[in-house]
Amino acid sequence: MKTNFITFADTASQSAGGSEQDAALLDAYSSTVVTVAQRVSPSVVQIKVQTKPASRPGSGRGRAQPGRDENSGGSGSGFLISTDGYIITNNHVVANATHITVTLAARGDEPSRDYEATLIGRDPATDIAVIKIYADGLKAIRFADSKQVQVGQIAIAIGNPYGFQYSLTAGVVSALGRTLRSESGRLIDDVIQTDASLNPGNSGGPLVNSHGHVIGVNTAVILPAQGLCFAVSSNLTALVAGQLIMQGRVRRGYLGIAGQLINLTERIRLYNQLPAKTGVVVSHVEVDGVAENSQLQPGDIIVRFGQQSVATMDDLHRLLTDATIGQSISLTVLRNNRPVSVTVIPGELPG
Repeated sequence: MKTNFITFADTASQSAGGSEQDAALLDAYSSTVVTVAQRVSPSVVQIKVQTKPASRPGSGRGRAQPGRDENSGGSGSGFLISTDGYIITNNHVVANATHITVTLAARGDEPSRDYEATLIGRDPATDIAVIKIYADGLKAIRFADSKQVQVGQIAIAIGNPYGFQYSLTAGVVSALGRTLRSESGRLIDDVIQTDASLNPGNSGGPLVNSHGHVIGVNTAVILPAQGLCFAVSSNLTALVAGQLIMQGRVRRGYLGIAGQLINLTERIRLYNQLPAKTGVVVSHVEVDGVAENSQLQPGDIIVRFGQQSVATMDDLHRLLTDATIGQSISLTVLRNNRPVSVTVIPGELPG
């Protein structure tokens, strides 16, 4: 039997080799982040808004609070998606804005530039908004396919935290397929979770991959938690932004009902062969002519929309897309604990 002994010289040699490999890997990572920063920064903008301050209860409608300016302000981030000046940001950054100013990064010897922006459209249901500036020499950023994003890949966030221009944080994609409740009450689907640090002012900035392509729009952070930050996926953002640019809003279907979650007993579920343990019970039917819903009755429990199972109001919101507007849709409801098929024609959700 042959025994090999490792000498101190061999150990030192291996340690030195390992250090060189670690240094090479670190240089590669650093080089990637630096390259992305140089490529993306010219497309990231700082957004400053002026809004009417909220009136205090009992102070009179529209009256400003004592000791405050007539206009209050805020700031956020955004990024250029076209060379003719279209910019994506968060809805909550520009909501109720009376004046929007966009600051472009300084380039070479050129100082930073300020432009007045026009609001093109905003969608509270996804927290996405589009604004536009009129300027020359703009550099746009590309979208990546968020369906190709994988847990563990590099995620780089660029924005303006606390008003400081163009800060960068790097991390990884820590989870996919999250949902986030928007200000409108609807769920935002396919949200990307990352541990790249986000702070106030980062909202609306891009979350990019190692190629400098947008995989998400930074939108929220859970303050008590460490490393729980969220971004609206690039695919959803591109879809919403396209509709905002073309139509100024996002069209969605509307049933004209008030409903709430209800638990189904095991007996009812098994008897009717239902996959979900809950449904949506209709508590009120609006007869406003926007939607054709006369076959629905209070007390009906909606369990299916077309061929799709319905377990919550969020399921209904997700299924009521613009494609359903004006179309005859078959709903399966439980009426007196028995399945009944009714036909509805969704209208357009009032904007």
